[in-house]
Amino acid sequence: MVATAISSLSLPALGQSDKISNFAPCRPLASTIRICTKSSRHSLTSRSTSRSLIHCMSTVTDVPPVSETKSNFLKAYKRPIPSIYNTVLQELIVQQHLMRYKKTYRYDPVFALGFVTVYDQLMEGYPSDQDRDAIFKAYIEALNEDPKQYRIDAQKMEEWARSQTSASLVDFSSRQGEIEALLKDIAGRAASKEGFSYSRFFAVGLFRLLELASATDPTVLDKLCASLNINKKSVDRDLDVYRNLLSKLVQAKELLREYVEREKKKQGERAESQKANETISKCLGDTLYNPSFLVEWK
Repeated sequence: MVATAISSLSLPALGQSDKISNFAPCRPLASTIRICTKSSRHSLTSRSTSRSLIHCMSTVTDVPPVSETKSNFLKAYKRPIPSIYNTVLQELIVQQHLMRYKKTYRYDPVFALGFVTVYDQLMEGYPSDQDRDAIFKAYIEALNEDPKQYRIDAQKMEEWARSQTSASLVDFSSRQGEIEALLKDIAGRAASKEGFSYSRFFAVGLFRLLELASATDPTVLDKLCASLNINKKSVDRDLDVYRNLLSKLVQAKELLREYVEREKKKQGERAESQKANETISKCLGDTLYNPSFLVEWK
């Protein structure tokens, strides 16, 4: 039953389209070129919200194969990962690789928040916190990105969302601030269809913002998607997939927990039985080979 539950865990393609034609062409000995403009920003590391926003876009001209990304992950984290976690991780890294190397891909903190949310919920209950952090680091670095940046940006987005109301969350375009400027930049890129690649992680990031702002009214998501120029139907579809994944994870982890408890109980029973047999054997041995006992028996 555990194997069946694990094998059913599947997260479909993370983007709206993963066609090869969206990839940058491969060129030998090419390197990553960083192009910076003052119109937008790459992350939330700016010290002042009043400054002109700087956006850094990576144009990858030498796209590594999926096998290389997976190999980099396995080289960076060599310890075995329980199948209930590894099954989903392996599928995620393949799909994120396809998305990562699209021409239109551009990192943004909403996406980072979405991925961190998915990862933390997937790895909840992992036997070791240290290993969980090491796996996260190996995973992100295998995609040639910065795991610290993911965590920093996700934390800043969470802190901002906790201070918002349903109204202020949607009305970001009329206000000033670091996060507000970021959301305006995303809205502009999404509207122009340039430099923005929608993904399921982005949808989860939006959902997390609503959750932290305690925005329970379903219409808030409608308004937020409209403000960001994001297709609401795509978000609804992807959030349904996300919820389904979480439900399957809960079921699989529960089955695994029950299996482990049964095995521990069986091991305990076997240990007790073995101990009892050893005690009986010792008693019989001491009695049968005791000279005084043999004399009395005669």
